[in-house]
Amino acid sequence: MRLVLFDLDDTLVDRAEGFRRWAWEFCAEHRLTADDAAWLTAADEDGHAPREAFFQAVRDRFTLKDTVAELLEFYRRRHPVLIPAAPGVLTGLPRLRAAGWRIGVVTNGNAEQQLAILLHTDVAGLVDGWAISGHEGVGKPDRRLFEIAAERCQAPLADGWMVGDGARADIAGGRAAGLRTVWVDRGRVWSGDEKAPDHVVADAAGAIELLLE
Repeated sequence: MRLVLFDLDDTLVDRAEGFRRWAWEFCAEHRLTADDAAWLTAADEDGHAPREAFFQAVRDRFTLKDTVAELLEFYRRRHPVLIPAAPGVLTGLPRLRAAGWRIGVVTNGNAEQQLAILLHTDVAGLVDGWAISGHEGVGKPDRRLFEIAAERCQAPLADGWMVGDGARADIAGGRAAGLRTVWVDRGRVWSGDEKAPDHVVADAAGAIELLLE
């Protein structure tokens, strides 16, 4: 039985596109400009900016009456439904399962928000299990999160694969867990700060094709 674990944000789903949609919607609601949408996207730091600090900066910049907690609550309800599945994922995952692969998702983030993304993109119905850091109390690159995902997929971690766009969380973490690794480069060049992945692809669809070879 072959196992592949996928990262969620900007691997199986296009979080960046979802955030751009949210930023434009937010700007329309608050009568802001295209420059403000660009500022929001930059301040987001590709999802790496801590959410509380991000929304404190948003509140200060636009002098909003909403509290940080209120802004964050609305974001966590709205952003997931704006995120699309990455191209080729909804057709590619069934092909992997038909070829005998067990498929899991290993993702860091807020449990409720990440589950909403899995459900709204229809990815949830195409995988065998998932492990979300916000629910499990441990996050990538810790080996335990990969182990939990493998257990949910009822597949051994040994000789499995990890596919993701994060050099440390996905590639270094996957390698430390004994997995072969596929890095989704999203147009970037490997920095060399971590040991290189076994394979490099442009997107999740490319990783699926690689695994099916």
